[in-house]
Amino acid sequence: MVTPRTYNWRLLLQFCSELFIRAGISKQDADIIAGSLVEADLRGVDSHGVVRMPIYLKRVEKAMINPHAEMKMDMDLGHMCLLDGSNHFGAVIGQRALELSVERAKKHGISVIGVKHSNHFGTGAFYVQQATAENLALIVMSNASQTMPPTGGIRPFIGTNPIAVGVPTKHDPPYLLDMATSVVARGKIIVAAQKNEAIPEGWAVDKDGNPTTDPFAALDGAVLPLGGPKGYGISMFIDIFSGVMTGAGFGKTVNNMYENWNVPQNVGHMFIAIDIDRFMPIEQFKDRMDQYIQDIKGEPKAPGVSEIYIPGELEFYRKQKRMKEGIVLSGSLVKELSDIGTSYGVHFEAAQAGG
Repeated sequence: MVTPRTYNWRLLLQFCSELFIRAGISKQDADIIAGSLVEADLRGVDSHGVVRMPIYLKRVEKAMINPHAEMKMDMDLGHMCLLDGSNHFGAVIGQRALELSVERAKKHGISVIGVKHSNHFGTGAFYVQQATAENLALIVMSNASQTMPPTGGIRPFIGTNPIAVGVPTKHDPPYLLDMATSVVARGKIIVAAQKNEAIPEGWAVDKDGNPTTDPFAALDGAVLPLGGPKGYGISMFIDIFSGVMTGAGFGKTVNNMYENWNVPQNVGHMFIAIDIDRFMPIEQFKDRMDQYIQDIKGEPKAPGVSEIYIPGELEFYRKQKRMKEGIVLSGSLVKELSDIGTSYGVHFEAAQAGG
């Protein structure tokens, strides 16, 4: 059995990028996809990190993703655009949508970029961080394949459709909310299954609708909505904005990247960017945000609580720590990546911290 090992993030990034290049993807696109995955691991969102490398590569091998596709604009009104990703990698399409969002928001004050014919695009935080660095506020959402039942149902119908929101600050870490609309991201259950670990009660049900702590039964069943009917309602609105409105798949027609090997996913996204400077000078806004955050942190704390954190803050500090100390990968993932590396002629152990 392979034990968990620690990897240098820069070398891990280089390994992932080289694998994508060996799979026939351009270096520019390979760097974007690899950057999205490693960024997730740095922030501690391991469910969306390099654990996704095997499925990404397999979908390229099976022609379920077209890494040479030409994205095209189906509609362009300046501040509003509809981008057809043409079944390219989700992270590459997402990066293009983000760049359009930044460019158009700076020009028009606001931008709304819809996306269709995309794939799994990683974490919303990957895009939000880039927008806040440009002094913009960003809302980004995506739909996903069926993994969650509607409230009152037992069969998966709707995705764990994520939403991410961020705004810049001056001294504090930026406010960055990045969440799935399920109790937990399905990727965390995948990670638990890889580690052969039980999952907490309340995360999921089995295929018959019974609560389960078995990650394999959960993957065969459904994850549960965050907050019951509230999470279901939020997930549905994200599906409407990202799927119904853009012309992408929605509900039953967003295909599962782990199970459907006949047709592409056709995931949809929506990016909404706002130039804060149109409301007030950006430095004034940042000062107000810092004051807001300090007011929250100054609130009385519950017993045993040493600090009140804002959304995204723990991930911000975790990233700093992992950039210094490395990223720990499970033994099963180490073996899987090592085997894939060997098949493509890329030495995985070269990425090991201190190696």
